[in-house]
Amino acid sequence: MIDLNYIDDLARRLSTLVPPGVREGREEMQQNFKSVLQTGLSKLDLVTREEFEVQRAVLLRTREKLEELQRTVAELESRLDDASEPQHAPQH
Repeated sequence: MIDLNYIDDLARRLSTLVPPGVREGREEMQQNFKSVLQTGLSKLDLVTREEFEVQRAVLLRTREKLEELQRTVAELESRLDDASEPQHAPQH
């Protein structure tokens, strides 16, 4: 979810940009800015910082496991290669 305090602050700053002759409806305009911002942001496919950090941690653990599996596969392939090489019997 989007931080509503941030939206309020942004709406307030937008309303200060309104020319002086139109400032009578500043409060109403600020509410309109806020409404438009909330509506626009709610249509975006956004995640919270917390959700992002959770997914980041999951990705990091997955990457670590993948690297571990790659090392294991490389080690097993090496053993397989060593076992498949012909053994030379000592010549008499």
